[in-house]
Amino acid sequence: MSAEGMDLALFRTKSLRSLRSSMSIDAAFFATVDPTTLLFTSALAEEPLASVTAQFLDNEYGRDDVNKFAHLAASADKVSSLDGATGGDRSVSPRYRDILTPLELGDEIRVALSVGGLCWGVLCLHRSASVKGFDATELDLLRRVAPDLAKGLRRSFTLYPTATTAPGGGPGIIILDADLGIVSLNPAAETLLADVVDADWPAHLELPVTVYAVVAARFAADHHDGVVPQPVTRLRRGCGDWITVNVSPLRGGADGQMAVILDSADTGHVSSLILAAHGLTPAQSRVVSLVLRGWSTPSIVNELQISANTLQEHLHAVFDKLGIGSRRELVAALSARPD
Repeated sequence: MSAEGMDLALFRTKSLRSLRSSMSIDAAFFATVDPTTLLFTSALAEEPLASVTAQFLDNEYGRDDVNKFAHLAASADKVSSLDGATGGDRSVSPRYRDILTPLELGDEIRVALSVGGLCWGVLCLHRSASVKGFDATELDLLRRVAPDLAKGLRRSFTLYPTATTAPGGGPGIIILDADLGIVSLNPAAETLLADVVDADWPAHLELPVTVYAVVAARFAADHHDGVVPQPVTRLRRGCGDWITVNVSPLRGGADGQMAVILDSADTGHVSSLILAAHGLTPAQSRVVSLVLRGWSTPSIVNELQISANTLQEHLHAVFDKLGIGSRRELVAALSARPD
């Protein structure tokens, strides 16, 4: 399935169906993440998980707990169960005590879906509290299939156009209150949200999970000791464009209000994501970045200290991976210039 190039919704549906044919799963959370920030870019949350989205996000970004997705993404072992991480004493996990127990859920397996040194998504599988936890055989199965799940997610990023265009009416602005309810939003935000590619946007949520994830991460950053990079992620639109999502606290209004800013992703944001999704090596990406800046062959050779033959080898490899045949097509594909 990962090699077929399915769109994201179909790939998630078929992947979960396949996993359920091999193990008992009572609820699942399956999300794509921005490989740069590890913030969600889309998410499928089955019931009863969808009903507690805010609590899960607060736990993920704002509290210490076992098996955080960011920790798994940086670990050699990308797969871990709640029972394994707690030594069988689930009560030491705030997520279990405060979220899973009221939902009558027991053990969970969490997986960071990484390939090529980048994390493209996360998976969390749950069992009812009335059944036994996941065993070593099931964890090993997920370790075997995780790279293919990651490849399928990465491939789904390449199925849409890569051009960037500025949304009409300027940036979208959404004002949220302290409880994350919408206070107001401008017409540009309404236009952008109406065209968001996220078929799994839970009906009970006013905004995509991606937006709430950025807010939760920003809130955690504001309460973190030391300097923490401000969270930002990307959200895909139906026309193929990408928009950036970031958030800023407001002063002078009601306590706890925040402004969510939706803006057109610039060429650099999109190009880096698409190049990574196509599996370009660091050397190939450096060549592409200079081509997009209009550098000539002698200038690139001199800058990177490589031979002209090596440069051509890099370019041909890039052309093969992107399904194009020339520098002109490369520039057109990644910078929204006409070919």
